[in-house]
Amino acid sequence: MKEVVAVDIGGTHARFAVAEVANGQVLSLDREVILRTAEHASLQTAWEAFARRAGRTLPRAAAVSIACPVEGETLKLTNNPWAIRPALIPEKLGIDRFTLINDFAAVAHAVAQLGDGHLSHLCGPTGPLPVTGMISIVGPGTGLGVCGLLRTGAGYHVLASEGGHIDFAPLDRVEDAMQARLRERHRRVSVERIVSGPGLANIHEALAAIEGRTVEPADDRSLWTAALDGNDSLAAAALDRFCLSLGAVTGDIALVHRAAGVVIAGGLGLRLVEHLPRSGFAQRFVAKGRFEALMARIPVKLVTYPQPGLLGAAAAFAVEHAI
Repeated sequence: MKEVVAVDIGGTHARFAVAEVANGQVLSLDREVILRTAEHASLQTAWEAFARRAGRTLPRAAAVSIACPVEGETLKLTNNPWAIRPALIPEKLGIDRFTLINDFAAVAHAVAQLGDGHLSHLCGPTGPLPVTGMISIVGPGTGLGVCGLLRTGAGYHVLASEGGHIDFAPLDRVEDAMQARLRERHRRVSVERIVSGPGLANIHEALAAIEGRTVEPADDRSLWTAALDGNDSLAAAALDRFCLSLGAVTGDIALVHRAAGVVIAGGLGLRLVEHLPRSGFAQRFVAKGRFEALMARIPVKLVTYPQPGLLGAAAAFAVEHAI
């Protein structure tokens, strides 16, 4: 058994927790400490702040999940002041071994570790996810994460992708109008422009234009709250469209992967755990023409574990270092 500091770095927050790993599994994960990245000059100073909060000497191993492509000499996140140089991590953090992984690849590792108690049924057959085959993981959040988890029975492989940047495919006249509106601002309209946290505002604006309304710009948090509360009919309509598009995109990803199962993850997935089963998600997921019968046989789950990034980072460390 080995202790490792799990770190999940996003644009606004960095989360830390000490994990215990053994035999490729995460045995335990301590309560997380959340730090605002804007209040710390670097990963090193945030690490030191976490050590003070923990009140102990930290393990000399780190598992770091980061919300950007993990490539190049310097990693830079949007809306985050830190520049992270992987080659300097051992020196700066005083560690001997580390794993550095993209944040959504870490989510795939978490899905591989989670039991049924942390997966809520969304649609398709009930029962657990298949123990072999491809599991498509789709995560709406600040962007749209897409990843493949290939289960072999003896283990698993995480297959990273940039599937959130495929083209948006309208399926009716309302979505034609949504796409046309977005094309006024963007040369190319990807699914991430629709199926993500900021995507709700894009949908809301397009629906207002269809009705000839003028709406005041609202921040994403306020608009999502209004949509989920149902007090604003236009915001609620935008949420309905969001769920339809999420279902269609998730179904497309499942077709590409020839998936045996599907998991919805990400911060928005957790917020929608009560809403998605009552939405048009399932209809759009299976509406794939000649493949409807195949799609109806795919179980779709939603992650309810609160911190899959930390869990997945620790799991990735255990797998990479064969601990």
